[in-house]
Amino acid sequence: MTQTSENVTWLTQEAYNQLKAELEYLSGPARTEIAAKIAAAREEGDLRENGGYHAAKEEQGKQELRVRQLTQLLENAKVGEAPAAEGVVAPGMVVTIAFDGDEDDTLTFLLASREYASGDIETYSPQSPLGTGVNGKKVGEDAEYELPNGKKAMVRILKAEPYQG
Repeated sequence: MTQTSENVTWLTQEAYNQLKAELEYLSGPARTEIAAKIAAAREEGDLRENGGYHAAKEEQGKQELRVRQLTQLLENAKVGEAPAAEGVVAPGMVVTIAFDGDEDDTLTFLLASREYASGDIETYSPQSPLGTGVNGKKVGEDAEYELPNGKKAMVRILKAEPYQG
């Protein structure tokens, strides 16, 4: 999955199907299940001191937030492969950088939305400080980004190739 500046999210067919199935479950059976939990907890009596009721309501809130996120994501999704030029950092690319120009101190990561994160490769969001700094840069160029402490750091782009999944 990759995002472009037009707010389009590119998804593989597999990723789209997986997110759509999650949305269908959360909007259907999962809503019924949480409503039953809330009703059962409500029958236990005083709602002010009913931990089960409050836990179920909190779970419902998280579930509804995820439904909204998935709905928005899928509304802006395009299924297929994102247009990516090898050698230019963009969402959907596997990027290798060197810190402060030190070719021995490198990091390789996928620049993509957190929805597409996997255990195979570390994922950085295009909206993260590092993602924002390297996005649009070409191999060989330097990029600057802000560290959590407010200081600036420099990296050199060593490689940028499309993610093969």
